[in-house]
Amino acid sequence: MAIITLLLSITDAFMTLMLLERGADEANPFMEAFVHGSPLLFALIKVTLTGGGITVLTLLARMRVFGRVPVSFLLYGVLFSYALLVGYEFWLLDTLFLEA
Repeated sequence: MAIITLLLSITDAFMTLMLLERGADEANPFMEAFVHGSPLLFALIKVTLTGGGITVLTLLARMRVFGRVPVSFLLYGVLFSYALLVGYEFWLLDTLFLEA
């Protein structure tokens, strides 16, 4: 699961760069600071942050957040969120930018 999430994060980074080349804007204010510089630096920062977060969540997977929710559910939430995001980016490329 962690590998799939990291692969989706890498896909998101490259799709973001493709969308930016076509006139899209970066929605994440934190990443906005990095996206207009070096594409390699942007991708490295994005994947490093995601990988670090996944590592921490994996190490804490048997614990519970607020005493109720298993941290492992958060890992599934991150995976699901990235899957939705990458699907949305594919839709944007197909619908908005490839037809133009």
